[in-house]
This record gives sequence, C-alpha cells and structure tokens, in this order.
Amino acid sequence: MNKEHFLLLVVIVLSFTAEKCRHFVGEESSSRSWTERFTFLNCFDMKYGSIACIVKELIKLYLYYIRAVHIHKVRDEATKKSLEEHLARGKSSENAIKAARETGKAASRRASLQWKHVMGPLLSAGWDLFETIYVGGSLDEGLVRCCGTFFGAFVGGLIGEGKLGWLGFLLGSQFGSWIGSRVGLMLFDVSNGVQRFFHMVK
Repeated sequence: MNKEHFLLLVVIVLSFTAEKCRHFVGEESSSRSWTERFTFLNCFDMKYGSIACIVKELIKLYLYYIRAVHIHKVRDEATKKSLEEHLARGKSSENAIKAARETGKAASRRASLQWKHVMGPLLSAGWDLFETIYVGGSLDEGLVRCCGTFFGAFVGGLIGEGKLGWLGFLLGSQFGSWIGSRVGLMLFDVSNGVQRFFHMVK
C-alpha cells in the first residue's frame, strides 16, 4: 500500500468514526459548522455578518499593502546588493545596473510567492474561525477547524504549484483548505465522542 492509498484509508476511517461520534454525542454537542455555512447573503444581515464582511475586506487590503511594501523592500535591497557586487568585480556601470535590476526582479518574484503561500492560508483559516463561531460553534471547534484549513491550504498550494504552476497553486490551496477544514471538524467530533465515552464510563 503506497502513501496516497494509506492517507485515503485514514480519511475514510476518520470520516466514518466522526459520523458515529456525531450521532453519539448528539446534534447540540457535535460540530455546528459541518452543515451550517456563512453565505454571501449573510453579508447583508445588517448585523455581525455585515461587519464581518467589511472587516474581512479591510484586512485583505491591509495585507496587500504590507505585501507590496515588503516586496518593494526586498527588491530594493537585492538590487542594491547586486549592484555593489557587480561594480566590485569591475563591470561597467551600465552592465552592473542591468544585472542588478534583473536580480531585484527575481528577488521580488520569490518574495511575492513566499508571501502568497502564507497570506492565502491565513485568510482562509481566519475566515473559517469566524464562520464557525457565527453559526454557533464553539471556540475550540473554530480553532481546530482553522488549523486544519491553514495546513490543508498551505500544503495543497505547494503541491498544486509544483504540478501546474500558478493555476495549480489556486486549485490546490482551495481544495486543500476544504479538505483540511473537513479533517479538522472530524477530529473535533471524534475528540468529543471520546470525551463523552470516558465521562459515561466514569
């Protein structure tokens, strides 16, 4: 049995166990965000949903601003360092500037990818935490789910990018975040079931 088949078997067993645990502990104690979702229409409820959507967009704008500043700083530092190195080797000013600009562009592309690999999963995880609490889930459920989302989106994005480039990163991070959040909720339900079982035994 290879690694992929083993992981699939683990997820299937975990899914079956989580379903049994949800029935065992009852609807009130099981994960609320497994079936309930924050939809686009909730943004117009003129209450917490509207506030959440506004805050989410403001956070995205702020993160994009930080990203732009960071990439600009990385490009400038790489360009300056490269220019000094090429001039020290005796290259002409024109050739040194041209080579330094290329180095700066390459550094900014790497910084952009690195930032994207972290910012996307962070936004997904933070939103899942809010969504869980919004639909009535506990903080513990939200934290377990958002950890699963972050890990799934991060790993899925890296795997997808390695296979299909930019498109693979988008598809992989989206699919990975969904799988990660599902696995997180399964683990939460199994944990609840185990705790309820030991409580009944005592």
